[in-house]
Amino acid sequence: MGINLPWTILHARLHQTLRDRSLLPAGDRCLVAVSGGQDSLCLIRLLLDLQTKWGWEIAIAHCNHGWRTDADENAAHVQALAHQWQIPYYGVATQTLPPTEAAARTWRYDQLTAIAQDHAYTQVATGHTASDRAETLLYNLVRGAGMDGLQALTWCRPLSDRIQLVRPLLAMTREETARFCHERDLPIWQDSSNSDLHYARNRIRHTLLPLLTEQINAQAEGHLAQTAELLRADVEYLSHLAEQLWHQAREADEQGRAARLNRTTLQASPLALQRRVMRLHLQALSIPAPSYHQIEKLVALIWAPNRSQTDPLPGGAIARVEHPWIVITSRDATP
Repeated sequence: MGINLPWTILHARLHQTLRDRSLLPAGDRCLVAVSGGQDSLCLIRLLLDLQTKWGWEIAIAHCNHGWRTDADENAAHVQALAHQWQIPYYGVATQTLPPTEAAARTWRYDQLTAIAQDHAYTQVATGHTASDRAETLLYNLVRGAGMDGLQALTWCRPLSDRIQLVRPLLAMTREETARFCHERDLPIWQDSSNSDLHYARNRIRHTLLPLLTEQINAQAEGHLAQTAELLRADVEYLSHLAEQLWHQAREADEQGRAARLNRTTLQASPLALQRRVMRLHLQALSIPAPSYHQIEKLVALIWAPNRSQTDPLPGGAIARVEHPWIVITSRDATP
């Protein structure tokens, strides 16, 4: 399964990216998520071509959402490619149609994680590109996301204690993956849902991004992806500082939970870190995705008079000032 066609610039770029970013270590077992579209086909072909240099054990996984009438044919197409390339194939189909894009995404990553765990793969690779990164940044921007949302598709993140999700193509565009597939005569499966403007991401892809490119900046897609990459480093740094500050400011209650925060410690810190500490604190109290308004209510207590309090947070908890502390308790425990 070595390289049987000329080495391309994409091979060289991917090889260098993997080395520079320490992605997909040599000899690891790698499960590649393949939908049959151009990006995932480009990824699996590049990885198979580089396999002799890196010594990976590679397999294909395909997740069938069942949304389209040709979904089963699509899965069979990907399975046939795995057979042709003589690599293991793992296919899974949902029993209940995911109601939304977000639900489908969650289901897909859950399935990929389960397959990797069951078959001892340490890496799960997806074909996300710089184009996807630009679209995700715009999608999160109009939804009011902060810096963490705008960093949009990181190079890697953990799926479990032993499994890493990796996106090796984030420096390549969709135009480049299409050209590679055409040059290698790879059989792209045309997913009709990718052109369905019912989905917000498709409207961004087919309407908003072309408009920005044609009328604002011809390099809009690349610049948006570059912005996401710059923000990634900023988020990493701020998250590290916020984690340190949170540990300095919090004090656990009798059950060992992070129940209160020292206002004096927080008052000496920048607003950016105060907000991040409040988000960490709410997450520690089982509020997994605190909203902007919930965080701002807590930040306001840093300077508020003694006995000030918020209206109920999710679950009925209330935050109040007990100088020099901010205390979050259940509503029943509030005096």
